[in-house]
Amino acid sequence: MTRIVADAGRHLNSLAKHLNLGEIHFTQVPAALNTNSSTGRLSSIDTLRGLVMVLMTLDHTRDFFSNAHFSPTDLGQTTVALFLTRWVTHFCAPVFVFLAGTSAYLWRSRRGPDAAIGRFLLKRGLLLIVLTCSVEAWAWNFRNDFQRIDGGVLWAIGWSMIVMAGLVKLPLGWLVSLGTVTIVSHNAFDALKPADLGVFGSWWAVLHTGDDVPLGNGWSINPYYPLIPWIGLMAVGYGFGAWMTKKAWRSRQGLTALGISVIAVFILLRFSNAYGDPEPWQAYPEPVFTVLSFINCHKYPPSLLYLLMTLGPALVFLGLAEGGLALKLGFLKVFGRTPLFFYLLHLYLIHLLALLVAAIDNGPVSALIGGGIWSPEIPKDYGYGLPMVYAFWLIVLLLMYPICRGFEVLKIRKPHWGGLNYL
Repeated sequence: MTRIVADAGRHLNSLAKHLNLGEIHFTQVPAALNTNSSTGRLSSIDTLRGLVMVLMTLDHTRDFFSNAHFSPTDLGQTTVALFLTRWVTHFCAPVFVFLAGTSAYLWRSRRGPDAAIGRFLLKRGLLLIVLTCSVEAWAWNFRNDFQRIDGGVLWAIGWSMIVMAGLVKLPLGWLVSLGTVTIVSHNAFDALKPADLGVFGSWWAVLHTGDDVPLGNGWSINPYYPLIPWIGLMAVGYGFGAWMTKKAWRSRQGLTALGISVIAVFILLRFSNAYGDPEPWQAYPEPVFTVLSFINCHKYPPSLLYLLMTLGPALVFLGLAEGGLALKLGFLKVFGRTPLFFYLLHLYLIHLLALLVAAIDNGPVSALIGGGIWSPEIPKDYGYGLPMVYAFWLIVLLLMYPICRGFEVLKIRKPHWGGLNYL
C-alpha cells in the first residue's frame, strides 16, 4: 500500500511537469503545517486518513469513468486488476468511521474531563446529515430533486456521532464493550429481514439490512450504510483514542502488533467459514480467484470479517506512520487534515471532469449529469479501461492537493473563522 502511494506521488510530479506546474514537493510543507503541536493532532492519524482519502478518490473516479458496468467484486465477471482496484478502497469507510471515534476521544482528552463532547458530536453529526441530503446529494446527481436520500458514508458517520453524543456518558470500558459486542454479534441477525418485522421493518432496514425505505409521495431513503455496525465501530474507535494517548502503546511496535493480531483473527475466522460474513469463501479452479473469494467480504452492511480485514492493515500502517513513515508521506497529511472539505470537493471535481471528458469525446454528457456509470441512462459500451481510470485519478489528486493545501493555510491564518473547523 505504501509503495502504491509513493508511486502515485512520483506520477503526480511527472504530470505536473508536463503541465508546466513545476514540481510539487509532497514531503516538504511550511513549518506551520509540518507540526501538529499547536492543535494536538497526531500526524500518524492524519497520514492514515489522508491515505484512505486518496484510495477513496480512486473508487469514485472509477464510478464515473470505468467501462466495467458491473460490480468489480463479482467473481463471475471481474478481472484480478479490477477486483483489486475496488478491494483496496474497502479500507476507506471503516477507517473513516473508526478514526472519527478516535478523533472525538482525542478532542475530549485535549480539553479535559469537563469538555462538552456530547454537544461536539451532536453538532457535527447533524451537520453531516444535512450535507448528506443536500451538498453531497447534488454532487452525485446534478439533476437531483432531493426526494431520494442516499445514506452513504457521511450518513453513517453523522448518525453514529449523534448516537455517540449520548453513549459517551457511559464509562469508557462499557462503551468499548458495547461497541465490540455490536460489531461481533450483528451478523447473527442477517437472516432477519424487514418483511419479518411488520411496521418495524423500515427501522430494521435503516439499522441493519440497508433495503430501500419508501416514505410516500415519491420520497424514499436508500440507507445502504446500515447504522448498527458503524455505530459500534465508532464506539470502538473512541476507545482506541485512549490507546493513542499512551505513548508506549502508540509506538510502532505496539500498533503493528495490534494490527497483526487483528489480521490473524480475520484469517482464522474467515478460513473456518463458521461465522462473521454472509458469503462464505469458496475454492475456484484458478488459485488467484480462490484468494479473491477469501478476501471478498460483505460491505453492505459491513460484516465482522469485513471490518477485521480492513482495520488490521490500517493499524499496521498507523504503526509505520508512528515509526516515521508520516514524515515521508507529508502530502497525505494535507488531505487528512481537511477531510470533509476534500470529500465534498473531490466529488464535484470528478463529476465535472467526467462531463468535460465526455464532451470532448462525444460521450453521453446529458446522462452523466444525472450520475456515474451506474445510471441506467449511460450506454453499456461507454467508459474507459483501468489505465485511463488511474490516469484520471492522478489528475484529480493533482488538482486537489494545492486546493486542500491552500484551505489548510486559510484555517491556520483565520482561526477565528470557526466554521472552517467543521471542514
